[in-house]
Amino acid sequence: MAAVLRTLGILLSTNHRAPTRCCSGFVSRMRLLNRLKEDNESCAAALQTGLFFLFHRLSPLLHRVHAGTFRPVLLSCSDLQSVLQRSGSDGSLLKESVLIGCSEQNQAQFCLDVGDLDQLVVAEACRGAFVDLRKAFFLLPAADSPLVAKAQALLRWHQTNGFCSATGQPTVRNQAGSHRVCSTNKSIIHYPKMSPVVIALLSDGKRCLLGRQASFPPGLYSALAGFCDMGETLEEALCREVAEEVGLEVRSVSYSSSQHWPFPHSSFMVGCHATVSPAHTQLDVDRSELEDARWFSLEEISSALQVKTPPRKGDPPTVWLPPRHALANQLITEWWDRQRRSEALP
Repeated sequence: MAAVLRTLGILLSTNHRAPTRCCSGFVSRMRLLNRLKEDNESCAAALQTGLFFLFHRLSPLLHRVHAGTFRPVLLSCSDLQSVLQRSGSDGSLLKESVLIGCSEQNQAQFCLDVGDLDQLVVAEACRGAFVDLRKAFFLLPAADSPLVAKAQALLRWHQTNGFCSATGQPTVRNQAGSHRVCSTNKSIIHYPKMSPVVIALLSDGKRCLLGRQASFPPGLYSALAGFCDMGETLEEALCREVAEEVGLEVRSVSYSSSQHWPFPHSSFMVGCHATVSPAHTQLDVDRSELEDARWFSLEEISSALQVKTPPRKGDPPTVWLPPRHALANQLITEWWDRQRRSEALP
């Protein structure tokens, strides 16, 4: 009987223990990032064990992994200090690093622009090369491009927001670089901002519509996009942009996904699919907005999707699309996949 009571006591005490919560890796990373953004001392300490992406005047430092594939150069704090010293910096530049993320091992990730240092010296010391971000988007794997784009966007924001728009006085950043504060009015805090842009792939049921601006490389076509005006909904902005650029009326809109886009400055791209009436597909292109716009068949899109890298100078003219990790490419691929499956049905 005593043994039974002891066993019962153990069971009862176990049932009354305080419940434990399992904190996922994602949750722990997000909480660490939030702490580093809010606590200057914690962020300064994280610099000593962090990983660093380097930029030179907003161009990321990349190294070749194998033919046609590049990755960002990642430096430890000690490696970065060595590179800075070799380039003639006293090492204080490290404090200008901006927090951009956290690895799965809870290691803080920072970016730093070394534009005041000799580009070739830094690149040689790191065994890499500084590459314009637009070109880098065609070279980087899909997993790397969002973090590199975020890093460049934050660095650009800091470089262009050194003064308070309300008082005209200098602003001071916190250690993480998550915000800037007016030096004369501490209640005025400036945070990085993104401009909302709607990007839409139009379809008439059989074809999709792509356009190109005069600034695009030869042969590049993409989905239509435009900034949202003040007070507009996404749907209103989409319908207005389509009417302005190609003279069509949108019949229906469905949401796909979103993406940060760093060109020309930080934009919040909201991707949608839209349809127009098959009876009203005649284009009236505004040449001040677009150099060209036209309907593409499923076969033409299939061919364009096969072009994996931009054509080289001297190659035959061909239609090609934005890089595979761009939202425009995703919209086109989604339409292509749905259209292909639809036409395969009996």
